[in-house]
Amino acid sequence: MDDIVRFFKSEQIPVYTSGELEYERSVATANLLYRFSRPACVVQPERSSHVQIIVKQAKSRKIPITIKNGGHSYAGFSTTDTGISLDLVKMNGVKLDMNSKSVTLQGGAQWGHAYKQLVNGRHDGYIINGGRCPTVGVSGFLLGGGLSPFTRSFGMGCDNLKEATIVTADANLVTVKDSDDPKSDKGKLFWALCGAGGGNFGVLVESKMSVQKLKNTDGNVVAGRYTWPPKPEAMGDFMNTMNRFYTTDWPDQITIDSTWLCDLQQTKGDLAVRFLVYYDGNKNDFDKLIDRSIRQKELAKQLKRRSLSERSTRFLHETLVSQWSEEIIRAFPSNRSYSIYTSFVFKNDQDRIKSITFIIREEMKAFRSLFTGEQAVLQVTWIHSGGQASKKKRSATAFRWRDCAYHAYIMMQWEDKWLERDMRGFLQTFKEKLRPFSMMGRAVFINFPDEVLLSNAHERAYYGNNRQELQRVKKIWDKDNFFDWAQGVRLPQPKKTATRPRVTVSARIVKMEPYTSSKSTADGIAKMEGNNDKGETGPMAADEDFSEEEPVVDEQALTDTIAGEQWENVKLSPNNPFEGGIQGLTDLGF
Repeated sequence: MDDIVRFFKSEQIPVYTSGELEYERSVATANLLYRFSRPACVVQPERSSHVQIIVKQAKSRKIPITIKNGGHSYAGFSTTDTGISLDLVKMNGVKLDMNSKSVTLQGGAQWGHAYKQLVNGRHDGYIINGGRCPTVGVSGFLLGGGLSPFTRSFGMGCDNLKEATIVTADANLVTVKDSDDPKSDKGKLFWALCGAGGGNFGVLVESKMSVQKLKNTDGNVVAGRYTWPPKPEAMGDFMNTMNRFYTTDWPDQITIDSTWLCDLQQTKGDLAVRFLVYYDGNKNDFDKLIDRSIRQKELAKQLKRRSLSERSTRFLHETLVSQWSEEIIRAFPSNRSYSIYTSFVFKNDQDRIKSITFIIREEMKAFRSLFTGEQAVLQVTWIHSGGQASKKKRSATAFRWRDCAYHAYIMMQWEDKWLERDMRGFLQTFKEKLRPFSMMGRAVFINFPDEVLLSNAHERAYYGNNRQELQRVKKIWDKDNFFDWAQGVRLPQPKKTATRPRVTVSARIVKMEPYTSSKSTADGIAKMEGNNDKGETGPMAADEDFSEEEPVVDEQALTDTIAGEQWENVKLSPNNPFEGGIQGLTDLGF
C-alpha cells in the first residue's frame, strides 16, 4: 500500500493515511458497529481523471475500492477496513441551468449542495427531485432509485435522471443517457444505473437531472410536522385511525411520511407517531383534503395547525432540515451509538395494513417491556411513495418495487455495547413477522439495505426478476468483477438444483405469544404480486413465487463479529479527535 500511496501523491491526487486529520475525518462514523472500519488509505479525487487513475492503479494491483458519497449507508457499506476508501467529498460541484430546466451534479455532491442553487437563485416553484435529508449523497440516492418528498408527483429520483457519467472497471470515462438505445450496451448500463448502480458497474462522477416545476402557481409548498402521542386508553381509536390513514387513496400531489416511535426514555405513553407533510398546492386545498381524509378530529386539527404554506426555496432552506433534524443529527460522528436496520416494501390493501400495524404495535409493547430502563429507541418509518412512481412498469428501470404505497424501514438504536445480541435477536423476530407482507414476501429497498441478507438472497430481495438482466449488464461492463462487495450485483450464476438447509433462528430473549395472522393471507399476497405488472411480458415481467424455504442467518450469532474481527488488525491513531475508548481520554491525563 505504501507504493500506491506514493504514486497517488506523485500524481497530485489527495491521499491520506491513519493519523492525518482528513483521514480521521473521512473514516469517522456515528454507528459504533463500524467504529474500527479503517482502510489502508483514503483517497479524495478532485476530478474525473483522478478517479480513472485510482481505478486503474487499484485494479492492476488487485486492491479493493470502497466508494463513499456522504457515508449514509445504513448497513455500513460506505465503510471498509481493507484497501482504498474512495471518498468523493471534494467533487461536490453543482451547475443549475434554468433555461434547459436541468441540473448537473458531480459524484460527491450532497442534496444540500443542489438545493442551495435553487435557494440562492430564488427559483420559487421549482424542485430538484432529490433526498429528504440535505446531507445525503446524490450518487447513492440516485443509483438506488431514490425516494423524494415529491416522488408521488414526479416519480423516483432515478426517473428524473437524464445522463450519467461513470468511470468503469477498465478506467474508461463513459457517459450514458436516457436517449440511448435500450438494447445497446450503453442503454443497458443506463437502465442498470437507475436503481442498481451503487458500487456495481463503476464510480459515478457526474449526473444530469431534470428540474421539475410545481403545480402550485404561487411557487409555494405546504409542509409541516406533528408528533401524535396517543393516550393508552385510546389505542383502539389510534389503531383504527392509522389503518384508515395507510389505506387512504391520497392524491399524487401530497406526501405524508410517518414514523412510529418507541423511545425508552419517554415514559408518558407506549409510543408516538411523527407525521411529515409535503403538499404541492395551496393551504386551503390542503386543509380540505385533511378534513376529508382523516376522521380523528384532534389529529386532523393538529396536521392543519402545524403545516404552513411557504415559498419552495424557504422549504428547501430550512423546513426540510427541521423536518428531518433527528436523522441529520444522528448521522454526525459526534453522536455515536449502535444501530441496525432493515426495510420493507408495502402495498396498502386493507388486510395487509391491519396485519402490519398490529405487529408493529405488539412489537413496540414487547420492546418497552423487555428493555425497561435502557437507553434505546425503536422506530418504524413509513416513506410515502406510489403516485407517479408506480405508473411505470417494474422492468422500466433496475429499481423494481415501484408499484407500492410505502417503503418502510425499522431502526433500532442503543447506547450500551452489551445490548447488541439482544437487539439483533429482537430485530430478527420483528422482521420475520413483517417480511411476509413485503412485496413478494421478501422485497427490501436497496437505499435502506439490510446487512444480514445472504449472498444468494440479496439480489432477489432488492431487484426481483430484474436481477437476471443486471447480471448480464455486469458481465458487459465489469466482466472481472472488480467492483465486488458483499451485496453487489454478481456475474451470471450457473443454475443450481440443490437447496441449502434452513438455519434455525434463535428464540427471542423472552418468550412471547406469536402473532397468528393468517398464513394464507400472506401467501396469497405474494402470489398475486408475482403476476401484477401491467400486462408486461418477457423474462422480467412476473416475479417468482418466493415461498420456498431459504437459509436464514442466526442474527444473534453476528454479535460483535464486525468490531471483533476488525479489532485484530485495526491501526488506531493516538491523535484521532474522533476516536472513542481510551484514545479519547487524553485530556483526562491518559
